[in-house]
Amino acid sequence: MNAHDPAIRRGRKFEQVLEGAREVFLAEGFEGAGVDEIARKAGVSKATLYSYFPDKRLLFFEVAKRECLRLSEDAMELMASEKPVRDMLEIAARRMTEFFNSDISMNVFRVCVAESERFPELAQEFYSSGPALGRARLMEFLDCATRRGDLAIEDVEIAADQFAELCKARIFTDRIFGIRGRFSDNELAMIAGEAVETFMARYGRETVES
Repeated sequence: MNAHDPAIRRGRKFEQVLEGAREVFLAEGFEGAGVDEIARKAGVSKATLYSYFPDKRLLFFEVAKRECLRLSEDAMELMASEKPVRDMLEIAARRMTEFFNSDISMNVFRVCVAESERFPELAQEFYSSGPALGRARLMEFLDCATRRGDLAIEDVEIAADQFAELCKARIFTDRIFGIRGRFSDNELAMIAGEAVETFMARYGRETVES
């Protein structure tokens, strides 16, 4: 945050406010979410809500950060097993396609673009404390899989970025430009499966050595 950005204050009703806001943002989106409704869902007064989050954008980004972290932590927990690397990548791909297909991810992108000139630090802080952590965890997994000999990757950073882009294929462009609405579970499964197949074709040990 720069000197012109309002700061977030934490207190005993902080989590209560976030939970109410999450429910409203997921149901109504950023523009549709009213402060009155958020306060009602959270069971607090508007004065209390504003004491924690002076700006609705700050509240939205905090909710979005936590959603990113929750999804990445869920995926990494499921991946922390002895399953074959392909199976674990499929788990990660499904979580990522689900997130890219979510309304909150679309709202995050739109708000970041809309506020990029006035509040560039909002987007930067959101990325560093949300998506960047998920990216780092994926890089750790790919590095471990490479050291075990399951994958053959020279640059895990670019490989992690490539995997994420494969999981965004078709979903992000179609949704952000309003070409279509949400993708079905079957479509997400197909995109996730193709992402893993393409990734393994490039980095799978057997493919590289053949």
